[in-house]
Amino acid sequence: MQAIILAAGYGRRMRPLSDSCHKALLPIGSTTILARIVEGLREIDIDDITVVTGYRAEDIEAYLREHYPKTHLQFVHNPRYEETNNIVSLSMGLEQMRLEDDLVLVECDLLFERRLLGRLRRDANIALVDRYRTGMDGTVVSVSGGLVRQVFPPHVQGPDFQYADKYKTLNIYRFKRDFCMNTLAPLVKVYADQVDANSYYELVLGMLANVPEQHIVAEIVDGEQWAEVDDPNDLAVARFQFEPDQRAELLDRTLGGQWSFDVLDFSFMRNSYFPTEGMLAALRHALPSLISRYGSTQEVLNEKLGWFLGRDPGRLQTLHGGTQAFPLLRDLFRGRPVCVPTPTFGEYDHFDHCLPYEDAPGVELSDVERVAEGADVVVIVSPNNPTGTTLPTREIYSLAERHPKKTFLVDESFNAFSDEPSIEFMLEREPLENVHVLVSLSKVLGVPGLRIGYLYSHDAVFIEEIGRRLPVWNMNAIAEYLELMLKFRPELAASCEQTVQDREELADTLRCLPGVATVYSSGGDFLLVRLDAPAAAGPALRRVLLSEAAIEVKDVSHRFRGDRAHLRIAVRMPHENQRLIDALGEQLPAVADQPNSVGAGRV
Repeated sequence: MQAIILAAGYGRRMRPLSDSCHKALLPIGSTTILARIVEGLREIDIDDITVVTGYRAEDIEAYLREHYPKTHLQFVHNPRYEETNNIVSLSMGLEQMRLEDDLVLVECDLLFERRLLGRLRRDANIALVDRYRTGMDGTVVSVSGGLVRQVFPPHVQGPDFQYADKYKTLNIYRFKRDFCMNTLAPLVKVYADQVDANSYYELVLGMLANVPEQHIVAEIVDGEQWAEVDDPNDLAVARFQFEPDQRAELLDRTLGGQWSFDVLDFSFMRNSYFPTEGMLAALRHALPSLISRYGSTQEVLNEKLGWFLGRDPGRLQTLHGGTQAFPLLRDLFRGRPVCVPTPTFGEYDHFDHCLPYEDAPGVELSDVERVAEGADVVVIVSPNNPTGTTLPTREIYSLAERHPKKTFLVDESFNAFSDEPSIEFMLEREPLENVHVLVSLSKVLGVPGLRIGYLYSHDAVFIEEIGRRLPVWNMNAIAEYLELMLKFRPELAASCEQTVQDREELADTLRCLPGVATVYSSGGDFLLVRLDAPAAAGPALRRVLLSEAAIEVKDVSHRFRGDRAHLRIAVRMPHENQRLIDALGEQLPAVADQPNSVGAGRV
């Protein structure tokens, strides 16, 4: 076979990265996108390659001649690359190359596993396609009977276009020699020269798909890794796929933003059973209206939240995520000694003067009371992150009642997954003005991307002061639209109950794994696991799970005394939990035997 690589385009969507470098020469690992394509072609014994150039043509030619001196290379230059589309490049390439065999067509912005090209060995006209997934763009096709039946370039994919039954083209094809010479090349030339030089060659393939004798086989990719790199975001996603040894660094840098990464995440905690499909359908339907409108005032947000919680809105301040409270609280508590658990969520470590009490795991309230003697503010996180330690609510209330001159900040972000009632119920019956309650609702509602939380207190001055410090339009309209949850209270309760059941089943299974020393009881939607291995095995295990299985766990070894590895593991769906168990069973013994000292992250 022979190959043609289309590499003429400027790559405008890749700017600014493509301003000084052709996008095909951008680095991926120790090599480049273009080199990976050429190596893949050589893997299937293709050593005759025509490259259509345009933007930075000299760079492309110099690179390939230097790195592949023994490959038969032909370069065809498209001087109109800035004003035409890929149909012109393909037409020029087919016209000027000497075609002596079947042809493999590849566009220059593709990354793929080398074995993927093995699917082109079949003696037929072939289009590699993959099932359409959210985030894909470009040409899609319909498939039936193993053949491409219709081709839909981007300009025909209107607002009502249905993607559910479509397949994305990889822009990798095999065409029979006779088909290229007698059908494809003449038709592409006519269209490029006389109809529309600014169109896609896929239009021509769409015309031919309806001609029985010119059918194109749809070879459906099943599990092989590939990526189309059109813009810098695509490049980041591709690096996650094709640089597995760097996945930990990529995730540490983003600390979220993982919707484009193919990673199974046990690091961040959320309710996997909520929102319901009904809520998601309502959100999808309302989305065009929501993104075109501002959210409501803080007064209205507090009122809506009060309806959901069954609380007086005057005792609430709705937050853009629980973390919005921390800079406000740091300012209000400035200069005051603050008693905090250790370990706990990292934001609590940033108060001016912290007096720690230990969660070993396990907390004795007598120890809290002793440490609190020197504090003005006492922080209690129940259930605590990352330990899962849950304190009796009645005892927390009694402690605050005994010390009315101290301010108590009670964080109940994970309380819905525990068997303890919220302290808010007690405060409703018997108010204490020295207790403020902080809740991150994102955990229980399963919407960390929307950022929802609140502060609750019977101290009117405190609530008013927090309100003065909040900006206008403090919540986006999509998050506010979760007013829908009023209609789904039973489903929310059921989702928490199911999560608790899954947590206990996951804990029991983890306890049976060789190399697991202890799985601690938890009141959250996560588990703390102590490994029978040195602390250095924690980050090493995280890295190997990412590189080998694209599974993320949270290494928290550095948060505990002693030299034992600790992981925090979020509870996900049962089939996902099983994937984690399988990966741990495979990787844990080797990592525990040969610990690797690497950096650790933030709780």
